[in-house]
Amino acid sequence: MFIFLDKAILGMALLRILSGSLEIFAAVLIIKLNDVEKALIVNSSLALVGPPILLITTVIGLTGMADKISLSKILWVLIGVGCIIYGVKSN
Repeated sequence: MFIFLDKAILGMALLRILSGSLEIFAAVLIIKLNDVEKALIVNSSLALVGPPILLITTVIGLTGMADKISLSKILWVLIGVGCIIYGVKSN
């Protein structure tokens, strides 16, 4: 009857729940503030949370799969994540 979750799965899910909760909190705050300038500041602050969550979640997932995939494939995934972050953060 018990479902045992892998530690990596549990960690990834908890991080995503935290991230989603922050998004919902920000949405409620934007509605409460009712000011476009302040809402833009709140929305911009979320951009600081997204990339670290993506990186940490990816690292947790890769550590959970470390024994199943080769080092070169792990490096390719990390390079891909780096490219995504660079593309989002560059002007």
